[in-house]
Amino acid sequence: MPFDIALSGINAASADLEVTANNIANVNTVGFKGSRAEFSQVYSVAGQNLSANAAGSGVRLTNIAQQFSDGNNTQTGNSYDFALSGAGFFTIRDGSGYSYTRAGNFHPDDKGNIVTATGQYVQAYPPTASGGFDMSSLTDLKITTGTSPAKASSTVSLTANLSSSATAPTGGAFDPTNDKTYNYLSTFQAYDSLGASHTTNVYYVKDATNPNTWNAYMTVDGTQVGGAQPIAFTSGGAITTPVGGKLNFGAASPNPGAAPIDLTIDVNKVTQFGDTFATTAAPTDGYAAGKFSKIDVAKDGTVSAIYSNGVTTPLGQVAIATFANNQGLRQLNDTNWVPSSESGQPIRGVANSGDVGTVVAGSLESSNTADLTAQLVNMIKAQRNYQANAQVISTDDKLTQTIINIRN
Repeated sequence: MPFDIALSGINAASADLEVTANNIANVNTVGFKGSRAEFSQVYSVAGQNLSANAAGSGVRLTNIAQQFSDGNNTQTGNSYDFALSGAGFFTIRDGSGYSYTRAGNFHPDDKGNIVTATGQYVQAYPPTASGGFDMSSLTDLKITTGTSPAKASSTVSLTANLSSSATAPTGGAFDPTNDKTYNYLSTFQAYDSLGASHTTNVYYVKDATNPNTWNAYMTVDGTQVGGAQPIAFTSGGAITTPVGGKLNFGAASPNPGAAPIDLTIDVNKVTQFGDTFATTAAPTDGYAAGKFSKIDVAKDGTVSAIYSNGVTTPLGQVAIATFANNQGLRQLNDTNWVPSSESGQPIRGVANSGDVGTVVAGSLESSNTADLTAQLVNMIKAQRNYQANAQVISTDDKLTQTIINIRN
């Protein structure tokens, strides 16, 4: 009997060593979750027949429990590396269906699909035409690396101050080539439908008869567009004309291959105070064509393509799944899991909402067994348990030999 008890202890210690060895072997595995061997005492009779002073008959391995505590997030600087800080799993897909992982060392394949290190497709909610994302369906997250088309400028919002102390110019009729015929100018770049930029100037000429009125002119690439447009202010410096604060000088055609540029100049933020003249902003809604530059990943898992022209295009929102019981998940190869009856079905959601963690871009979640010291301590304990049970067998063997010798 002591041989059997000690042998069960050796088998249990050996299983504990195997689990700890696997934890140590995966110290550098991204998203790895360690395990813990759990044991229980063995009795030779059923529970209802046990006496208060019954001795056990050894030990047995009852469970290898997965440990789903978070690993440390390590910055990598790679925009395709995703880490989850908090609860949840990335949703991935292959020919066998959906599975779930914490390993976010992703990369684009030759078709632009974002895949795991072992080739599964990362899943996301697709963007909708009206904005936002379609939470009712999943799609493969794919990077669009083409060109962002140009957009023609249609509106520019000027922020400027026209000095109230300015006097009307004396150089004669307005001439953009003669700075004696105007007081100030605001300059900016306007884009045509092909993305070519054109230098656009708005000139301000103080009215000779009304100190609170100016005449505005516009040129595109040096060519005047339309005629004078009045801008009038109250005695407090606030704009009153044009009504609605919008100027339109008509269409200009500086590029024969592109559609005419028809700009609306928003002058609601133009003032007439005693300060010196200054143009502090002149943003336009147009831009040139742009090339794919990089991806941006928000805390809620929104993945966007950023182009060289500053345009940002949403590509999808990473699908995050949670489970009622992580311990019930069934582990596949590597660092992937699938649900079981014990874990419950996946609850799909998005990061940074409810109990779901946040997505950290440019980072990877380290193995939660990265504390090598703790793992080595566990290994020493298992090794000592093994040696102690081996010593029991050795001692029992000597006792048996002694008894046999006495009988002989």
